[in-house]
Order: sequence, then C-alpha cells, then structure tokens
Amino acid sequence: MHYRRLGRSGLKVSEISLGAWVTFGAQVEEAASIELIQAAYDAGVNFFDNADIYANGQAEVVMGKALKNIPREALVISSKVFWPTMPGPNGRGLSRKHITESVNATLKRLGTDYIDLYFCHRFDPDTPIDEVVYAMDILARQGKILYWGTSEWRAWQVSAAFATATQHHLLAPSTEQPQYNMFHRHRVEVELSSLCKEYGLGLTTWSPLYYGILTGKYNDGIPEGSRAYMDSMAWIRDRITPERVAIVRQLSNIANDLHISTAQLAIAWLLRRKDISSVITGATNLKQLQDNLESAEAVEKLHDDVLDQIEHILNNYPDED
Repeated sequence: MHYRRLGRSGLKVSEISLGAWVTFGAQVEEAASIELIQAAYDAGVNFFDNADIYANGQAEVVMGKALKNIPREALVISSKVFWPTMPGPNGRGLSRKHITESVNATLKRLGTDYIDLYFCHRFDPDTPIDEVVYAMDILARQGKILYWGTSEWRAWQVSAAFATATQHHLLAPSTEQPQYNMFHRHRVEVELSSLCKEYGLGLTTWSPLYYGILTGKYNDGIPEGSRAYMDSMAWIRDRITPERVAIVRQLSNIANDLHISTAQLAIAWLLRRKDISSVITGATNLKQLQDNLESAEAVEKLHDDVLDQIEHILNNYPDED
C-alpha cells in the first residue's frame, strides 16, 4: 500500500481507502462488515470514510465496533455533516448548532474522542461561509476534529472558504470529496484541478466504479444478487444504459489485454492522478476488497498508448457533470 499526503497537509492517507456508503449497517451484515474493515487494515488501508447519514448512523456504529481493536493512532477516520439527521428545522445543514450536535453524535457512535477528517457533506446556501469555517475551526481547537474538508462543493464555494480562513487566520479545508470516475470527470479535471494547485487541496474521490457499472458485471444484464438487482437499489438500474454498457465492454477488452479486471482498470485510471490523495472504494465481500486493493499495482500498466485508447473510448460519451 502506498500513502499520499492529504493535499498540502502533513496527513498521510492510504491511496485506496474503504468507505461505508450503502454497505455497512445496511447491505452488508455486521460481522461481514467488521471482517472487511479488519482485512482492509491488515492490507495497509488506514483511511476509513463514513457519514452520519449512512444507514441512519448505523454505519458509524458498525465501523466503531470494527475499529475498536485497532490502535487509534494508526487510523484516519472521517465522517460528514449536512443531511437531515435530527428533528426540527435545525436538524440539518451547516449551522454551527447542527455541526456541533452532529459531531458529538458521530463521536459517540464511532466510540472515539476525535475525528481525523470531518466533511461538510454538501454546501449549505442558508448558512454563511464564515459561520461554517468558524464552526470547523472551533471543533479543531476543541480537539474533536483534526482536519476538515468539503464534499461536492463548487470551486467558488471552496475558494470562499479558503478566503475566509485566510482572512481570519482560521483552519482552512484540506480536501474536497467529489464524485470522480470515467463517466463523471468535468468537476475534477476542469473545475477542481486549478484549486488543487492554488491551495494545495487534496482530493478523496468517491464512486470510482460508478455504482458498480465500471466493474463490467452488468455488461450482459443484471445478475441476481447484484446491487442493482435489489429493490432498495433500483435507482442504479436507470444508470445502466446501453450507451454506458457499450463503453464498459470496450474498457473490459483493454483490461483483458492488460490481464487485470475492469474494476482495476477504472481505479488505476484514477490513481494515476497525483492530485488524488485517496480513492474511496466500497466492497461487500473479501474478493471485491482484494480486487480493489490490487488496483494500485495496475497503474504501471497504464502506458501512454493505453491511456490514449481509454480517452478515445470515453470521448464518445458525454460527461455526467
């Protein structure tokens, strides 16, 4: 496992991380989730991503149980705040009140004294930027968080947070967490790339396999037992279009020529970018986890001619952004 700096900060995170979204506390049984987390840690993963909204908080509970026997100082644990998790008009958003109450609830569910990395899960148009930045700075001074970041914020919103932090000598965000994959490229490659250079912003990207479609498992239909087969995940079926499947089939041919899986090709394609601090992956079983972790070894196979082939294929598909 290789480790990369979280942007300009001194924090080092595994270049492949394990996230809890739609798996822990929901799709995957608790015992299996704990086994996955332990196996990831044994393989060198130190960054584990979560959010208070995942499985209505149960994802944090499960992760807390899984990590309690691992030295806390060896871990980088993240969570997020924004979506409704509490009753009343102040039970959502990025007000100082909701941020404070949310972080306390998250710490309790995770069973830890501090969170290494705390994300603003979305931009809140109802809360001034300075209130958000001040709230995060206060949490850091209280020792409840060490670093903070944003998720799915536009470039101007991130820039405004940096401006506020600089003007008032407050803790600035260290990272943005955008969706980034072969079907969703514009925000990272065009909009956020300049911010990474200007502010030393790190990127921890999510959905590297575009809801599993970039694994190639839907190339010949929706197999029984797959995520898209589940009624609770029916929304994925709308994304499995003939156009996307045609693209993935071509990518699968490239992967076969390189003797790697289609999923490994998709993740390695992300890891080639040095502005990415970590690619957040998900897994429902140990085989998937191992396949994802081996993606790092596939990066060296992505020579210029291979990247040109991939670019030619992807240029025939409009970006999702």
